[in-house]
Amino acid sequence: MFTLNNLITSGIFHRKSHQVKIARMDALVADDQNPAVNLSSNSVNPISPPPQPLSKNAQKKLLKQQRFEAKKAEKKAAIKEEKKRQGERKRKEWEEKLSSLSEEEKLKMIETRKGMRKERMDQRTEERESKALRLSEAKKHGQNIVIDLEFSDLMAPNEIHSLVKQIMYCYAVNGRSVIPSHLWLTGYEGEIGNQLQKIPGFDKWIIEKDNSPYINTFESQKEHLVYLTADSETMLSELDSKKIYIVGGLVDRNRWKGITMKKAEEQGIQTAKLPIGNYLKMSGSQVLTVNQVMEILLKYLETKDWKASFFHVIPLRKRCESEAQGSQEEEEVEEEEKIDQDTKRQCIET
Repeated sequence: MFTLNNLITSGIFHRKSHQVKIARMDALVADDQNPAVNLSSNSVNPISPPPQPLSKNAQKKLLKQQRFEAKKAEKKAAIKEEKKRQGERKRKEWEEKLSSLSEEEKLKMIETRKGMRKERMDQRTEERESKALRLSEAKKHGQNIVIDLEFSDLMAPNEIHSLVKQIMYCYAVNGRSVIPSHLWLTGYEGEIGNQLQKIPGFDKWIIEKDNSPYINTFESQKEHLVYLTADSETMLSELDSKKIYIVGGLVDRNRWKGITMKKAEEQGIQTAKLPIGNYLKMSGSQVLTVNQVMEILLKYLETKDWKASFFHVIPLRKRCESEAQGSQEEEEVEEEEKIDQDTKRQCIET
């Protein structure tokens, strides 16, 4: 027999169960014990749980990221302002120089300036053609180097953006190298693939692009794959032209230690680490960016000298002999500035 109390109790329990399911879906929490209800006006409404406070570690990371972005924006603004001042100064100097000349001398100077500009443009055209030729030859005979881009789901949007800039720098420095490598981008799907496609001229890059995993791309050459990871026990003594060296495309901020080593072990492929410890001691962060690893490999291909390659690429502030050791935030800002200043035009030109 159903009484009024039974109906009310049954209705409350039914609604409580329903509200818990909604709370689980919306808040992604598993606590279904005694959700608070309001019985006024015959309705049952859950009280929204207060937002969970950030842990101390999360607060530190957030503060660090905010400082990094602020410092980066400040430096970019300063560089932009300085370029503007230099442009105004040069324009003023040019106008003053012209104002002191006769009409005939003005025309002669303008023509001279046009001739110099044409020479620079012709030189750039020649450099582009030479670069394209070297990269085309590298695709046939160059050292295979793969940037593994299968980690995009582990990175925040700003980290993916940073990685894309590093890839742009890798392509630019490879094109400038005396002995360029046969560069591969593999496993680029999702957000990182979208960002790469937005790079002006990306479709004209003279490299290999395959959005499937490298383990599929080189299925018939698995015995030649070597994943470069600092966690390997094997020290790389030299670069073997038959090997295919893989660099992990991950801006990890030290969060994902050992992930590339674990991946290589699971896939049953060889691993090796750069012999940095044989030539210098690192201070602070031991992590090298993708573009730093790429530049070291390219320098070694040119010189066959690991020490010269490390000292050419690794910043002085990262070495123990340096007294001017900056914070990791400063290192990241400076590295991004280097990439920004050196990359965009060269990537677009090819």
